[in-house]
Amino acid sequence: MRIGFVGAGRMGAPMVRRLSTAGHEVHVLAHDPEKRAALTESRVSATLQLSEIGTDADAVVVCVFTDEQVRAVCLDGDLPAAMPPGSALVVHTTTRPHTMTAVAERAAQYGVDVLDAPVSGGPHDIAAGTLTIFLGGTDTAVRRVRSMLSCYADPILHVGPLGSGQQVKLLNNAAFAAQLGMVVEIVRLADRFGLDEAMVLRALPHGSAGGRALAGAAARGSVGEFVTAVHGFLAKDVAEVRSAMAESGGDLGTLEPLIDALEHPVTG
Repeated sequence: MRIGFVGAGRMGAPMVRRLSTAGHEVHVLAHDPEKRAALTESRVSATLQLSEIGTDADAVVVCVFTDEQVRAVCLDGDLPAAMPPGSALVVHTTTRPHTMTAVAERAAQYGVDVLDAPVSGGPHDIAAGTLTIFLGGTDTAVRRVRSMLSCYADPILHVGPLGSGQQVKLLNNAAFAAQLGMVVEIVRLADRFGLDEAMVLRALPHGSAGGRALAGAAARGSVGEFVTAVHGFLAKDVAEVRSAMAESGGDLGTLEPLIDALEHPVTG
């Protein structure tokens, strides 16, 4: 496939490598001279112009960091107007569901299919081909991009129509934030017992308390360090799910106090 790519950063760069290694023709937006040189060495073409990314592409992948950046690229920028009819626009960024609706409405004017495809995992999962994708879109569009996404993702979970991927991802991150908040509280209780935090974090993953949040904290030996490490993306996504819940007339319910605990992790 001919693939355009926007956002070849911490997550996007290993995606580009996997796509290129699999034999796809990848064209990347890259403003940084060093990044352009590195891409060229990897047999990936690079451009400074967003309008050139979609030219003759079968699909364009957007993997930027924020909802605002997605809007800048897909609503205020040259995508999807520069893409050929029948192509697909895949958005990996965690955004607000109504942002995807707006992008799809604009893309429809040019005959471009849109899929929201937020991810769960990190660069090491991409390198191993085991990234999780929550995919929202039509059955037809999903079939067209599944083989491309399988270069770096497994499982690829088609969770419903456009916007469903974002909703599932926001719920996933709300659950993760609540689990991490619970670990913060457990460490607080351990501190009252006079127990060593690192020892508790090493021990609990072997019992029924085990989970990804606890494992992440255990790997660093400190829940405070782990909260700091994940705060950037997690705070952003928790804000998005709170906003989405408020728009639907609800809230996070009993998850709220657990998530609030992340603001004051035990640091030793």
